[in-house]
Parts: sequence; structure tokens; C-alpha cells
Amino acid sequence: MASGDSILIFTPLHNEPPTANVATLDTRNQHPVLDFALTEEAVFSAVMPRHYGGNGITVYLHYAMTTAVADDIKLETAFERIGDQQLDIDGDSFAAAQNTGDITVPGTSGLVDIVSTTHTHGAQMDSIAVGEGFRMKVTRTAVSGTDATGDLELVFIEIKES
Repeated sequence: MASGDSILIFTPLHNEPPTANVATLDTRNQHPVLDFALTEEAVFSAVMPRHYGGNGITVYLHYAMTTAVADDIKLETAFERIGDQQLDIDGDSFAAAQNTGDITVPGTSGLVDIVSTTHTHGAQMDSIAVGEGFRMKVTRTAVSGTDATGDLELVFIEIKES
């Protein structure tokens, strides 16, 4: 597999909602979306594919806004290695989140934008190895400067090797 190839794709239907601050499943013109208000989260589980080459990864988040046509949002992604005898799944152990920076939303409600977070190999990915299970958490942050109103609608997630 070449660096830059897609290694995983998630849709809103893959979400495993956390116990609090839950992004909610919705539809927009029959497209499944996850609605994120400020500080809401979604969690996705997978096994790192065997064709993963061991490099860093980039997470591409495809989203639209329910109503906002101005101002900024920020998203974060964080990884948790489950692996082979690496994690007691009775508790969470996500690595430090990486964020998109402040992103100005599209000027049209419903127009899909694609933003990314980058995780270097190692600690930023919680040292996930080929063939190991993991979880990825997506959070819409509520920090100074993120003032877009209404829900953010997550449509797709693509994970590529960097």
C-alpha cells in the first residue's frame, strides 16, 4: 500500500455513541448524518488494516452545517489503542486529541466541506499497530473563536496514511 492511500472509511451509521455528550444520528435529504452541538462526541471502532504501512495518518472529516453560513468551528480526533493485551476496556485511554484549527464554515447551509487532523506515528495515534483494534473519537470543541451556530452534520470520515 502506498503512503496516501485510504485505509478506513466511516459513515454516521458506524458511530458507537459514548455515554455522555452524544452526537445524534439524523438525516438530511435521506443522507445519514451525525448532528454535533458544541462539545458533543462520536466514537468509531475498527481494526488497523494489514496493509497499513506504519506511518502517521490524516483523518478527513466531511461535514455540513444545519443552519450556519458564517463563523468558525473546530473538530478534534483522538485515538485509543485496544491492541493485544494493551487496554482494559473497562476504562478509556485516548491519546491527546489533534485538532483542525479554526475552520470557517461554508457560506451555504448543507454544503459539504472537508477538514483534516493529522496524527504522527506513535503517541498521537496511541501507538496503534497493524492488526490491532482501536477506537477514534471525534469531538466538536467549544473554544474561544468557534462561534458558528447550529449543529455540525458529520457525513463521512476517511482515514489515510500520511
